[in-house]
Amino acid sequence: QVQLVESGGDLVQPGGSLKLACAASDNIFRFTAMSWYRQAPGKERQFVAVIRTNNSTNYLGSLNGRFTISRDDARNTVNLEMSDLKPEDTAVYYCKALVLTESGDGLVYWGQGTQVTVSS
Repeated sequence: QVQLVESGGDLVQPGGSLKLACAASDNIFRFTAMSWYRQAPGKERQFVAVIRTNNSTNYLGSLNGRFTISRDDARNTVNLEMSDLKPEDTAVYYCKALVLTESGDGLVYWGQGTQVTVSS
């Protein structure tokens, strides 16, 4: 089974920066796509960013360029660099891996999340 472990969440003031990491138990070359999602209490889980094997990326449009997703293949890690953080960024951030099998099935794996709190 694939295991994903997020780290880097913290309490930070508005305007500050954080770097989150998602460490995978497998070579991330295996994964068709790796994504970050976030969820605030009482709200639905929200897509944040995705990076694919061809290095194409997509982001939640309302982030206005404040977040950057990247991968470090040598460390089997996907990162999320966050800048100019706002209180509305407060959430548990989750890592997601998608594996597309040879038969065409898609398998999804989730980490347990890391808490980001943005507050004065």
